[in-house]
Amino acid sequence: MDTRPCIIFNPCARGEKARSKLQSIREMVAESAVIKQTSGPGDAEALAERAVQQGYTTIVAAGGDGTLNEVVNGIAESGVTLGVLPVGTMNVFALELGIPSDIRKAWKVITDGHTRQVDLAKANEHYFVQLAGIGIDAQIVSETDWEMKKNFGPLSYVFTGVNLLGRTPPALKIIPEKGKAISGCFVLVGNGRYYGGPCEIFKGGRIDDGMLDVYVFQKMSHFDIIRYLQGILTQSHDRFPDVKTLRLRKVRVESAERVPVEVDGELLGTVPVEFTVLPGKLRVLAPDNS
Repeated sequence: MDTRPCIIFNPCARGEKARSKLQSIREMVAESAVIKQTSGPGDAEALAERAVQQGYTTIVAAGGDGTLNEVVNGIAESGVTLGVLPVGTMNVFALELGIPSDIRKAWKVITDGHTRQVDLAKANEHYFVQLAGIGIDAQIVSETDWEMKKNFGPLSYVFTGVNLLGRTPPALKIIPEKGKAISGCFVLVGNGRYYGGPCEIFKGGRIDDGMLDVYVFQKMSHFDIIRYLQGILTQSHDRFPDVKTLRLRKVRVESAERVPVEVDGELLGTVPVEFTVLPGKLRVLAPDNS
């Protein structure tokens, strides 16, 4: 058993900027941690699984939310503690936990050793920690290429979204664990407050409440999308009659169409998909706010 943290570093996160951080991380941790680098998609999950087998008790995801998602799937339900060094394009989970964006301050959170038990969510058999989407946001993820993300960062998703506005939205059937099915064009599933940045999409959501927050958007015209965005910015979106809100432990989404699904900002596949939550199943290093 190795008591040092094992850092799984993604050199592709933020392109050259992340590569330039590697030396800083090496100098910062010195001999107090082991660093393993990924070389492509799926590597972070495989490295995390191997680190668990090798006896590491703390495994740190150093990248964006995509790297984090892979690491979580490599360590899920193993009892290993997760650490986060947010050096990626999107770092929503770090924001949720209050982990600083400065890597030295984030490393101090890790070395301080304070942990939280948070919920672990699943989409079919794939784990995720923060959010999922079915419909237009997953389509945006699937059609935003790496070069655009490297050059424009989070704005790249906005550019792709504008190009998708003219398409006919899918017809989705949302089946909660109890009650009647709901129809919609676009679904967001949250295991916390934030989606894609500092806006609290899932108001009142908590990462340790044992529940998923589900928003079903039922219209997707240009006007409706603008209205929804304005509602999100003014924190009034959950009061729209055509936005259905659910809080539950299990929900299934189906469609007769081939509709994409994303989790933690990474494309997972297509519907049907069943979301579930595993209360308190992930131990993560986080600031001590007590």
